Amino acid sequence: MSWIRELYRFRYFIITSIVNEFRSRFVRSRLGAAWMILNPLAQVLIFAFILSELLSAKLPGIDNKYSYAIYLMAGTVGWTLFAEIFNRCLTVFIDNGNTMKKLAFPKITLPVIVTGSALVNNLLLLLSVTLIFAMLGHTVSSAILWLPVVMIVTIAFAVGLGLFFGVLNVFIRDIGQIMPIILQIWYWFTPVVYMEAILPKGYGKYIALNPMYPIISAYHNIFVFQKTPNMTGIGVIGCISAGLLLLAVFVYRRASAEMVDVL
Repeated sequence: MSWIRELYRFRYFIITSIVNEFRSRFVRSRLGAAWMILNPLAQVLIFAFILSELLSAKLPGIDNKYSYAIYLMAGTVGWTLFAEIFNRCLTVFIDNGNTMKKLAFPKITLPVIVTGSALVNNLLLLLSVTLIFAMLGHTVSSAILWLPVVMIVTIAFAVGLGLFFGVLNVFIRDIGQIMPIILQIWYWFTPVVYMEAILPKGYGKYIALNPMYPIISAYHNIFVFQKTPNMTGIGVIGCISAGLLLLAVFVYRRASAEMVDVL
């Protein structure tokens, strides 16, 4: 596959672009890269202390005063990884239109660059969440060994879906307006901030049709309930993600020649 060879050939360009993106965020900042930790840390601290004190909710299967915050943070880590990659892939070609016109490089490197940047952000958020878990007396178990597999599936699903709509967005700009709305609805249709058990009887079968449900459930199982996630569900989403990636690359290759002209 020529696009894989192109990615390998421009691997240093990809790495340098990811590094430069982070450097540009902290130009003239005295704390510099410390903001990479402070920003996600502030987010999880709000979840851990304010929400738990306000809601005072305890969840079945976890004996901890801050059980709701732990559940919420675990789901947020998974959803944030998906949402950031999807949103950035959705507009990656439009955002880099001028660069694409001025420089000769494989455009397929752009979604890889934004994916790498989003992954670094998520790893920092994950580190912050793990530290907060320890502060709250909630430790991770050996189930965390499954996390890389779940993250790979999450990234593949987000890139496949985001790249597909990102290419279409170049030609049909309405897609860039409607997809964030759909993503908001999708978020509330996914049990990130609530447990499936609280839904009215009969709604569970609709939640099961949500492709993000096995992913978020896997994050909850790993971090909250400290058990092995449902790998059958993850395997199904993995196959769907592989199909989406192939479809997205096919659509990209067919539209690649016309993209610069449209932009």
